Amino acid sequence: MKKSTLLNSDVTYLVSTLGHTDEITICDAGLPIPDQVTRIDLALTHGVPSFIDTVRVILSETQIEGVVMAEEFARVSPELHQELLKELELEQARSGKTISTEYISHEEFKQQTQQSRAVVRTGECTPYANVIFQSGVVF
Repeated sequence: MKKSTLLNSDVTYLVSTLGHTDEITICDAGLPIPDQVTRIDLALTHGVPSFIDTVRVILSETQIEGVVMAEEFARVSPELHQELLKELELEQARSGKTISTEYISHEEFKQQTQQSRAVVRTGECTPYANVIFQSGVVF
C-alpha cells in the first residue's frame, strides 16, 4: 500500500506525469468541466472532500510555481480565499520557491480550465472555490 499522503490513484498518476508549466484545476462541486479535459471526481457529498483539504494534499505532492484564481473568489468567499492564501504561503516557506498569483474573471477562469491536464472536482459548495495550479520544478 502507498505510504505517502496521496492515496487516490488517478490523482497520483496526474501528479507523477506533470511537466513544467502543466496546469491542473482543483474545483468546487459546481464548476463546469470541459468535455476534452480529464475529470477526476472526488466529490462524495456536500463538502466532502473539502476544497482546502484537497489543496493541502495536492500541495504536499506537487511543486507549484503559479496559481490562477477568479477575482470573484476573494470578494464572494473571502474566508476560504484567505485559507488558500495561507496554504500557499506555507508552501512557499516549505519549498523556498516563490509562487506567483494571478487573478482573472470567472469567465476567463472557466476558459483557462480547457488548458488543464485534469480538473479535480471536490465536494466543496463555497462559491468560486476554484484554483488552477501551474506545475513548477523541484530543482
